Amino acid sequence: MKRELPIAVAFVVGVLMIVSFFFTSKPLSNAAEIVQDWGVIVSAFALGLASVNLIQIHAKKIARGKGLDWLYSGSLIVSMIGMALLGIIKGPTHKTYQFWFDALFVPGQATVYAMTGFFIASAAYRAFRVRNVDAAILLVSAAILMLANVPIGERLWSQLPAVGDWLMDVPNLAGQRGMLIGAGIGGIASGLRVLLGIERSYLGGSSS
Repeated sequence: MKRELPIAVAFVVGVLMIVSFFFTSKPLSNAAEIVQDWGVIVSAFALGLASVNLIQIHAKKIARGKGLDWLYSGSLIVSMIGMALLGIIKGPTHKTYQFWFDALFVPGQATVYAMTGFFIASAAYRAFRVRNVDAAILLVSAAILMLANVPIGERLWSQLPAVGDWLMDVPNLAGQRGMLIGAGIGGIASGLRVLLGIERSYLGGSSS
């Protein structure tokens, strides 16, 4: 009984959202809006629970005091609690809150994003090593696209940008659409498994 109730709730809510999407009805729309509002409330509680869990995990690292892990964990906890209290007391539009957000979070985010360029370069070096026909096609296509997007490429051959556009609009777009269709079918299958009670991992156990 403890497991059947959440499965029934998931089924009813899922069917309600699907029906309200495909059919126009004021009662259905109102019910869907109420469910979405409850979803926002549950998400807020989940965020609070995740914050508590994060504090517990990093508090254990601080207690161990190994290497510099305790320093990183302490900085994380102090920053998280400090920004949360500042946002609750002063509000997210306060200039102090905005200063710390713009002076600390934004540069840090930009730094982490910039570091991904080195990982992309390393991955490209490993992927572009010609070991078979597929790798050779990948290498040639990547070289054409890189040359098509820099001024020297057009100087070498005036039609190179057009070839690069064709590669992006035809083979690349066909592959993207294939992956999107596959992902969509997989999403539908996963949703049906949840609605029919086959997938029960969200209850804390294994699916049947």
